[in-house]
Amino acid sequence: MKILVPVDGSDISTRALKHAIALCKAFGAAGRLVVVAVDDSLFPGAERKMGSEAARAHHAENYARMLAPAKKLLERGKADATFAEVEGDVAEGILEAASKHKADMIVMGSRGAGAIKGALLGSVSMKVLTDTQVPVTIVH
Repeated sequence: MKILVPVDGSDISTRALKHAIALCKAFGAAGRLVVVAVDDSLFPGAERKMGSEAARAHHAENYARMLAPAKKLLERGKADATFAEVEGDVAEGILEAASKHKADMIVMGSRGAGAIKGALLGSVSMKVLTDTQVPVTIVH
């Protein structure tokens, strides 16, 4: 069973990853994790103004921040995972990653790390729930 876990560096996404690790352990050798970080695209024209190198550095910093707690947790938990970085709309990026990696299940947090996204009660989770063909577990 391949479990996709979107992370954004928040406590909620770390809790979701802990839950996914427990599921993988229950599945034994058949359980595999794919940890995905999705960084929003820059505003139109921003890359042109800041330059492609600065844009790449911006995304690299965001991926490092989002994935750091997950990597730390996975090192302690001795769990194996594949990591993926996606740029674009968060919900669409999660759905694309689930399709690309042939995920059997998605385990995700109920809210994102951003203040505005967090205020919209799980807008990303709701989009993923409604647009995916695989089971989704939402962790609070």
